[in-house]
Amino acid sequence: MTLTKIRTAAASTLAAAGLLLTLAACSTPAATQPTTSAPASTAAASSSAAAGPCAGVKVIVDSGSLKQSAADKSVCVPVTAATPASKVLDEAKVKTEGTTQYPTELVCRVNGVPAADLDITHKGGTYREECSKMPAAFAYWSLWTKPATGDWAYAQEGLATLQVNPGESLELLYTVDGEPAAPAA
Repeated sequence: MTLTKIRTAAASTLAAAGLLLTLAACSTPAATQPTTSAPASTAAASSSAAAGPCAGVKVIVDSGSLKQSAADKSVCVPVTAATPASKVLDEAKVKTEGTTQYPTELVCRVNGVPAADLDITHKGGTYREECSKMPAAFAYWSLWTKPATGDWAYAQEGLATLQVNPGESLELLYTVDGEPAAPAA
């Protein structure tokens, strides 16, 4: 095997590992992702049911900079033990869609957002998400977790492997050009 082939194989392996650790093709490596609370997002939760204490897992979907409220929601999903994040989202009636190339590793759309015909305005102009390969590094869904007491942290696992516990919160947040940087406190 030539040195070029070894380097290519190593790069492919690293890229695949990165996909498993991130939900939404972030623009910076996981080591530099925000790990604490940051400025609040602008979209409001759509359900008052999750405004108070939640005995299960609080699920929040925030379309952030897109302001497409069709995706926004906040609900409490009853769980009594560690539960896969994907199952919690299913019970919360949150539908995620991957990309053609990465159907289960990434989230491209949540409850149909961003719509395929939506022009996403960003610093470089406009963009339409086709959900074919990797979502754009400047416009993507990110996955966040928050313990019962503590700050929001960028999830280090994807929906397929992440486990959430009673009292925790789980948020899917859409970011454009780095805003919002993290879920609301």
